[in-house]
Amino acid sequence: MRLLVVEDDDAIASPLVTGLRREGFEVDRVANGTDALAADEPDLVLLDLRLPGLDGYAVAREMRARSRVPIIMVTAKGEETDRVIGLELGADDYIVKPFSMRELVARINAVMRRVAEMSSAEPEPDPVLVVGALEVDRRQHQVRIDGEEVALTPKEFALLELLATDPGAAIDRRRILEQVWGTRWYGPSKTIDVHISSLRRKLGDPGWIETVRGLGFRLRPE
Repeated sequence: MRLLVVEDDDAIASPLVTGLRREGFEVDRVANGTDALAADEPDLVLLDLRLPGLDGYAVAREMRARSRVPIIMVTAKGEETDRVIGLELGADDYIVKPFSMRELVARINAVMRRVAEMSSAEPEPDPVLVVGALEVDRRQHQVRIDGEEVALTPKEFALLELLATDPGAAIDRRRILEQVWGTRWYGPSKTIDVHISSLRRKLGDPGWIETVRGLGFRLRPE
């Protein structure tokens, strides 16, 4: 497996690269966002947030716009808002410095297992999910209500798509975190509520998404 380490601090990058190579990974390292975006696509990216020039958020945004390469954000920042922003931009996981090599390898393997499971999943039977006046077009990555397009962020789209796969069914928070954010972190899930609130506003009717108290959410059936 080939990893791309994006880290500007040599004192951190050198032992990190050495340790990963000892674990059997093929590792390339770059020190800034521009070189990260110019590098050949790896199997997984370990992306530091504090980079000269383009920061890690900008790099993640650009990578996700053109590729589904798995991204683990590696940073000294541990605040929930930083985790939320990273996951919203499409990061697959988030690890906070300092961390052990054992934990990092476990996270890399967990992310790659999820990627493999998604790749081996059966093809979607219908590219367009229709729930009354609501259409979720998976192929074009568009949402329409009564034929009018609704602009959503990637995470908002993924959240609505999950709810629309089974209208009326209650989807619990743990499943939402796993399938939309690709994480098994079960701490405070305030980010879900923020995205649900935004979705309700953009859909024009808060009744589209119903709260299932103590569990999660469901899309109002047709």
